[in-house]
Formats: sequence, C-alpha cells, structure tokens
Amino acid sequence: MNVLTGYIVREIVKGSFIAILLLLTLFNLFTFSDQLKDLGKGSYGLTEIFYYLALTSPTVFYELMPASALLGSLFILGAMGNNRELIAMQAAGLSVMGIIRAVMLAGAILVFIAILVGEFIAPVTERTARVLKVTAQNEQVVMGGNYGLWLREGKKFINVRKIQDDGSLADISIYELDDQRHLRQSTHAEKAFFQGNKQWKLEQIKQSDISIQQVTASSQNEQLWQSSVAPDLLKIVVVNPNNLSMYDLAMYIGFLKDNHQKSHSFELAFWGRVVNPLIVFVMLLVSAPFVIGVKRGVNVGGRMMIGIVIGMGFNIVDKIVGHIGLIYEMNPPLMAFAPSLAVLAVALFALKRVQS
Repeated sequence: MNVLTGYIVREIVKGSFIAILLLLTLFNLFTFSDQLKDLGKGSYGLTEIFYYLALTSPTVFYELMPASALLGSLFILGAMGNNRELIAMQAAGLSVMGIIRAVMLAGAILVFIAILVGEFIAPVTERTARVLKVTAQNEQVVMGGNYGLWLREGKKFINVRKIQDDGSLADISIYELDDQRHLRQSTHAEKAFFQGNKQWKLEQIKQSDISIQQVTASSQNEQLWQSSVAPDLLKIVVVNPNNLSMYDLAMYIGFLKDNHQKSHSFELAFWGRVVNPLIVFVMLLVSAPFVIGVKRGVNVGGRMMIGIVIGMGFNIVDKIVGHIGLIYEMNPPLMAFAPSLAVLAVALFALKRVQS
C-alpha cells in the first residue's frame, strides 16, 4: 500500500466512523425519547433505559454501517475534491481506478468491523436488552433453557414449553410452593389462551394437590388462570430474525424446514445479512462518481446531494422490496440481492462515464 492509498483509506475510515457516531447518537436520542414513555413501569427507570440504549447500540451500529460509509466517503472525497487533493493525486500518478481501489480497501475494513459487531456482539446484546426491558417492567424472573421458558411469579414457578405463532401457549406446567417452600400444587395444561385483563384460559388440565398426608389428582377441560404474566414477557423467547447471527439463522431455517414450518421471513433475514457487506461496497462506489469528477468544474455540493439521495433512497427501496418479497413469498436471495445489484449497475455506469 503506497502513501496516497493509505491516506485515502485512513481518511474514509475516519470519516465513516464520525458519520456513524453522529447517526448513532441521533438514533439513540430518538430511542431515549421513545423509552421515556415506559419510565416508571415496574422497576424500569433511567438506569435501565441507559443500559437498554447501550445494549441496543451494537445492532444500530451494524444497521447504520452502509449509510455511514456512504456519508463518510462522500464528505471525505468531497473535501479532497474541493482542496484539489484528488487532482494532485492523479498528477502524482494515482489513477481514477487507484482511487477507487483505495475506497474499496477502506470498505473492506468497514465490512470486517461490521461483521464482527453484527455476528458476534449485536445478537447477544439485543437479546439481553429485550430481557432487561421486559423483566424490569414486569418484575418477574425469566430464564430460558433447553426445557422451555421458566418464569417465577410469587410462590409459583411456571414452565412454558411451546409458544404458538398466534401467541397461545402449549405444554404449560405450574408449580406452587407453600411458605416452607414445599411443593403444594402441580398443574399441567395442554394449552393456554390469553383472555385479557391478566387472565388466561387453560385447557385440558391435570392438577395434583400435594400435602404431607396425601396427593389428590384431578382433571378438567378448562379453567381460568389469573396471572400477571404478560404476553410481552413471553415474546422474548419468540425467535426474532434481528436477534440471530447468520449461523443461528441458517440453523433455525434448517430446523423450520425439517419440521415443515414457514421459514420465509428467516430466509430473507439470512440473505439480508449475506448481502449487507455488498451494500457497504455499493454505497462506497456510489460516492465515487459524484466527487472524482470535480476537476471538470461540476459543483461538488450538488454531486454529494445526489449521492446522498441515491443512498437514502436505496435503503427505502430495499425495505420495500423485502416486504414485497415477504408478502408474496418470492425468492429470498433474489429479493435480497436485486436492489443492491441494480444500484451497483448504476454506480459502475457512472464510474465508466467519469473515466471516459
């Protein structure tokens, strides 16, 4: 790597991190304002809100990387163009393709950092943030494990093995202890439906009342269960594509297919993660044509504005295409790659015109 290439790489990486810091601060301010409406629910206070913001920041960082790469490279290359640094570099022997290669090398560094954060840090912290918020608001103890979800409500310990797509529960066990922490009652229900107002309807129930003298067993078709266990509390164990790494998504897609369940949303999330590094490179390519041609006397600010509009418009179109693909169950890889490939074609065409 020569001196000029290293200079471009350092400046673009620096500019991208300044952009992501500003965007992350802005997004966290909006999130903080949104979280204030939940202040005081249970033990959810300011400390928990700031902890929640810190835990969700890696996910936001990962999602903002393409936009930050675009903005950072636009401003850095634009500043170099204004100061005639790009002209000087070309006069020193660095070609337009050499500048592009330096920009792509900076993109490789940004992609590497984004993958580290997105695959190894963000999924864990995002799940922790959801658990923190829900448990603080409901003041209940939650523990996920190989045997379903465990919750504690006063003297009762509740085990939920399955959560259905419609929010109902299946295979529920409720264990109630007495004041001496001895098992007093055991209840098992095949299904449970939330009725509102902290009330669940249990179906196909088997119940055992336990005392020192005897154990009495009974069964009934249905029974109302008064509980402060909120449906939101149970959502933390519903698998969310945004909370999974690429490896976990691949494993979960395989699990769903093996059990003949719908996996389309998870496939879209998987291919979205695959294409995310490509989006960073595409955004960097988009920035180059709008500033490298400064020597021809075209207004830099105008070119930068066009590049920003294209980048922001891409994010909107990408989300629209993803939702269309999800609604109509279209090919996930095609829906994930189509917007990026379209913008890539436009960027390459613009670069060709710059070189000509």
